[in-house]
Amino acid sequence: MIYPIINLAFFALLIALLLKQQRTEQTLSKRVFTSLGLGVLFGGALQLIYGGGSQIVADTLEYVNIVGAGYVSLLKMIIMPLIMVSIIGAIVKVKDSGSLGKISGLTIGILLATTAASALIGILVSNMFGLSADGIVQGAREIARGEMLESRLTNIEAVSFADMVISFFPGNPFADLAGSRATSTIAVVIFSAFIGVASLSVMRTHPELGASFEKFINVAQEIVRTLVRMVLSLTPYGVLALMTKVVAGSNYADILSLINFVIASYVGLALILVMHLVLVSFVGVNPIRFLKKILPVLLFAFTSRSSAGTIPLNIDAQVKQLGNGEGVSNFSASFGATMGQNGCAGLYPAMLAVMIAPTIGINPLDPGFIATLIAIVTISSFGIAGVGGGATFAALIVLSALDMPVALAGLLISIEPLIDMGRTAVNVSGAMTAGTITSRVLGQADDTIFNQDIETDTTTDTAKV
Repeated sequence: MIYPIINLAFFALLIALLLKQQRTEQTLSKRVFTSLGLGVLFGGALQLIYGGGSQIVADTLEYVNIVGAGYVSLLKMIIMPLIMVSIIGAIVKVKDSGSLGKISGLTIGILLATTAASALIGILVSNMFGLSADGIVQGAREIARGEMLESRLTNIEAVSFADMVISFFPGNPFADLAGSRATSTIAVVIFSAFIGVASLSVMRTHPELGASFEKFINVAQEIVRTLVRMVLSLTPYGVLALMTKVVAGSNYADILSLINFVIASYVGLALILVMHLVLVSFVGVNPIRFLKKILPVLLFAFTSRSSAGTIPLNIDAQVKQLGNGEGVSNFSASFGATMGQNGCAGLYPAMLAVMIAPTIGINPLDPGFIATLIAIVTISSFGIAGVGGGATFAALIVLSALDMPVALAGLLISIEPLIDMGRTAVNVSGAMTAGTITSRVLGQADDTIFNQDIETDTTTDTAKV
């Protein structure tokens, strides 16, 4: 028991170092990069000294995870309040309910279009690297995962596309505020939009009541923003713990055995990121400045592997760093976490389908197959949230639609965490890209904010709150 205690003492020293860095007024971006590096070093040391499968490492990570999982839980805690007050406040300030349709329609359209493009990138990369499901060894975990996926297929097939769309509506808004369903985030967005539109009607018919409600929303927004700043100030500590867990708990032998797929995946993810930068440049945004400003958010998404958990950071960065409108930022971050995910629902299912195609006699370069695959990937990405979400289930839906063996989706379980980090970062990048383009097209962007010093820290005063 002595070794885990010693390891945790070193971890406590790293936290103390980050706390000292925060007190010296270092920017959040610098602290996040520092915590990322320290997490890699500490996790690597644990792996090197004890081995990834060691009980000592497991005991150490059990307590390290209190910091990481605790931080992610705090982020999830503020998601629903942040979305609700921000969307209502944006509608009240704009006083134009007609803009909601434009914002949501354009945002969703961009998310789906970039997902289709991501699927095409996945197809090209898989063919370029010559990926195939032949020769991949199926161990006990892979076989068990395949059997589990087959058992879940019946439940997925029972959910039609119409049912998925229906699930977006907030039948019980209080349950959705508690996050009881996979589509709760979208349901809260819709519920908040209805509240905002209703408040505009009250402001027209009962000006005094409307003024009181607007004042209440302003107060609520300020309270929630303060709460967000408090939670975001803990980001370096969360990143430290999450990165330590990823590096220390990885099985490098499994990674090396599938290194070709890992490399191909990250080449595809890099190409999607380049696509995002090209797209924002078309609306007058400096792509390099854009990347620098969103990088801290992408780093957290990378370490946490949670698009939903990244929503508060996503919104905060869009508003305070990119200068996007509050309403657009909330819509794009919320929709981007539940549909049209470029990495999980676009790239991964397409790559897996191309790998499996030759094993069942399908030419992966056939134009008809490619067109069908892109269409299915795009449509299924719209409804992933309705069946539980995740790249594995996105692949499950696509493979099922193509009449491919769904059990083969479990072949890559050993490297799933490593690839999922990159996929999640690209998902979040896609959401921020959609928000930026939508804001620019609708004239709701603030160039003054975007052109501010990149090192401006939006959480420097948090410790004093």
